[in-house]
Amino acid sequence: MTNQAAELTSAQVEAYLRQHPEFFHDHLNLLEHMSIPHPSGNAISLISKQLEIFRSRHHDLENQLTELIDIARDNDTSVNRMHKLTLALLDATTLEEAVANLEAVLSEYFLIDFVAVRIIKQCPDGAMEQLFIEPFSKDLEPFVSELASNSPKCGRPTIAQARVLFGDLAFEVKSCAIIPMAFTELEGILAIGSREEGRFHYNMGNLFLNQMSEIIGTRLITLLQQI
Repeated sequence: MTNQAAELTSAQVEAYLRQHPEFFHDHLNLLEHMSIPHPSGNAISLISKQLEIFRSRHHDLENQLTELIDIARDNDTSVNRMHKLTLALLDATTLEEAVANLEAVLSEYFLIDFVAVRIIKQCPDGAMEQLFIEPFSKDLEPFVSELASNSPKCGRPTIAQARVLFGDLAFEVKSCAIIPMAFTELEGILAIGSREEGRFHYNMGNLFLNQMSEIIGTRLITLLQQI
């Protein structure tokens, strides 16, 4: 029987170090004699490599934390804006007041340049005529795809869409969100526009726009019942 110890494989060494991560705490002197290859081809000490890894991980964690803080801040801002919008609509007692409050809040808190609301319904006597589009009006033809999909569409509006929604200001609108309102007691279109081309881009999310539509539509339903 030989007294020579069996030679350890690299896999066994790795397994042992994984099971005993404190090994180098008790054998610090070994670190002075160890080095690992660097991508540049030079050898660096294990401690230097560990520091490099820790710095990299620390940087990644800092970036993740910054991103989460930015998202939280944006969410807080969005919640506050929606709260202002809800209060402004609840404060309105007529359709005229609702539209005026809506335009004021969207301009001040959402920094939106153009607002249009069009209710697809025969205009009731005494109501704001410009708010309504007859159910079979030709003015609805530019919005066939939006109404059929019942989904917001963002980007640059067509000239026909902009004219129906924004009238004489049509050519000033460089981007907008066209949001169908489809409720049991209300069908219509909500549009918010900007002088900036990239403000409402085609691939932006719809959650915020749908929530806005629900808040506005719910209040308009109540006010329409009073006419």
